[in-house]
Amino acid sequence: MKHIINTKEAPEAIGPYSQGTTFSDLVFTSGQLPLHPETMTFVEGGITEQARQSLENLKAVLEASGASIDTVIKTTCFLSDMENFAAFNAVYADVFGTENAPARSCVEAARLPKDALVEVEAIAYKK
Repeated sequence: MKHIINTKEAPEAIGPYSQGTTFSDLVFTSGQLPLHPETMTFVEGGITEQARQSLENLKAVLEASGASIDTVIKTTCFLSDMENFAAFNAVYADVFGTENAPARSCVEAARLPKDALVEVEAIAYKK
């Protein structure tokens, strides 16, 4: 049965979607923008700060579902500019590591919501 994920630890949805859903032991997150959950504004700084906030938001949604960064199977990462790929990878590696990193797609998008530099979504499983 499908269950909607809702946590105050991550930004509210800015459209007609949920922060994520679960089905059985699987967790599907919506794309997480670099919005601060309390202010709903972007964190200050560039790609490094925005990447870290997007991944913190992702972590909050995963934890609210009973999953975690360690149980992520696949991520899809959207960058507004592929020139930010190396800087994004550095933050991503800090969060996921390199030994047990999930499968990943990383693409450049013409434009992200609210003109974000990055957005990250994931598929995980509950422990």
